[in-house]
Amino acid sequence: MAKRVWSVFALCVALSAVLGVSQGRLYSQSSYSPPNDLPNPYKTVRDWAQLPDGRKWGSTAGVEIGPDGHIWAYDRCGANNCADSPLDPIVEFDPSGKTLRHFGAGLFVQPHGLFVDKDSNVWVTDAQGQGAKGHQVFKFSREGKVLMTLGKAGVAGSGPDTFNQPTDVLVAPNGDIFVSSGHSPGYGDARIVKFSSDGKFIKQWGTAGGDPGQFVGPHSLAMDSRGRLFVADRTNNRIQIFDQDGKFITAWKQFGRPSGLAIDKDDVLYVADSESSEKEGGYGYNPGCHRGIRIGSARDGKVTAFIPDPDPKGGSSMAEGVAVDRQGNVYGAEVGPKDLKKYVK
Repeated sequence: MAKRVWSVFALCVALSAVLGVSQGRLYSQSSYSPPNDLPNPYKTVRDWAQLPDGRKWGSTAGVEIGPDGHIWAYDRCGANNCADSPLDPIVEFDPSGKTLRHFGAGLFVQPHGLFVDKDSNVWVTDAQGQGAKGHQVFKFSREGKVLMTLGKAGVAGSGPDTFNQPTDVLVAPNGDIFVSSGHSPGYGDARIVKFSSDGKFIKQWGTAGGDPGQFVGPHSLAMDSRGRLFVADRTNNRIQIFDQDGKFITAWKQFGRPSGLAIDKDDVLYVADSESSEKEGGYGYNPGCHRGIRIGSARDGKVTAFIPDPDPKGGSSMAEGVAVDRQGNVYGAEVGPKDLKKYVK
């Protein structure tokens, strides 16, 4: 009987090991070189979204889909900076591109990260500082009322209540708030900061560097159906994946140099690469990688489609921010070309 029990126990251990390895392979796909020759199943729709009063787009890197299917974006006030502008940078569109509302004038230096939560609250980071503005995260009601701020206005810091160039914000299903901070290499703030739903500091992780769990220019955040946090570690040319306590899971390079991330309800991952460059030693150096939007699986890391940049030039081109609606339409928010494009299957 003892031998039989031991044999059953050994078999269970072996099966657990096999299942664990299989599950690990399913959710920890190895990193590989970014593919440039995948099919592009989309056509580009230009000039679909009209800004208030017919004004022209400035730079934008933020686009999100609200729970009602409306599209939210910001425009950096006709330029790449809103510090001295009277314009409202935050705009809500219906699916046809009609402006529904706009707000946020006088609050921002450079709007950067954008997130719309399940209650249609709009979260925006300000990634620069000028005078008594900047280095903050704002939570707005859908109507534009400020409900919460994180960080100190105009103060760059790396403490529990300050940021140095916060790049993105994400609210988890349980209400916890995640902020990526440290836009430009060399500023010393390269971390993820976690807060409770009422804005109380919980923890932070990350330092400047290229090892697992370190960052250089963490630029965008997304969360999959399993609650894993995806971080666009842009200057390191990789995505890093963590649990919500900051435990490192894996890193992927196959999606290129990630400026923007989006994950849909089916765990399809959309990654905007606006900066990859072949120029050795230059900004965005990522040899063998073309700019564009790569689409694949957040579950196993396989890249399956690619919307290429038709005219890569300068430090940033094509989409820096990316979102996808329920119909599978993809939206690209562009810094260099100053546009918000729509990609339809």
